[in-house]
Amino acid sequence: MSGFKKFSKQGDLGYTSLLKGKRVPKYDPRIETYGTFDEAASALGLARALSKNNKVKEIILTVQKELYSLCSELATPTENYEEAPFKVSENHTKRLENLIDELLKDKLLPSHFIIPGKTPASAALDLARTIVRRAERRVHKLTHKGIIKNVEMGRYLNRLADLLFTLARVEEGIED
Repeated sequence: MSGFKKFSKQGDLGYTSLLKGKRVPKYDPRIETYGTFDEAASALGLARALSKNNKVKEIILTVQKELYSLCSELATPTENYEEAPFKVSENHTKRLENLIDELLKDKLLPSHFIIPGKTPASAALDLARTIVRRAERRVHKLTHKGIIKNVEMGRYLNRLADLLFTLARVEEGIED
């Protein structure tokens, strides 16, 4: 493996780096939050591996990439926010809304409570959705404390959870 370090030992004492090199404890709320994004991306990887629907797989892969981009925004210290390599925007949120509309065209979501687990892929999507909801709660907490300046991040995560719910139902075969 060229260029990949097996281990850096930089986190052995419980600290990690934000972008621009600022060191913070591994339990810092930013780290906890983007760690939750990482969990969601991993659960989505499981869903993508289990799905047999190419459209669903394509959507999931795009979302996984966006979650890692959100990590970079979150890992940018507040004082360096203007230099963040990525910022989630209203366009990202709108794209999720359009995907939901496209997936539900001429279809209705069930009006009853859904118990996850009808298919392996839908169960993985529902797991990812609950992780995204946790990430959303953490983002709103950081936004309310003034640590996150971009309120669109919370909106995006809210819509993402809706999209994942919809994708899970697609995997289960929403009735036309």
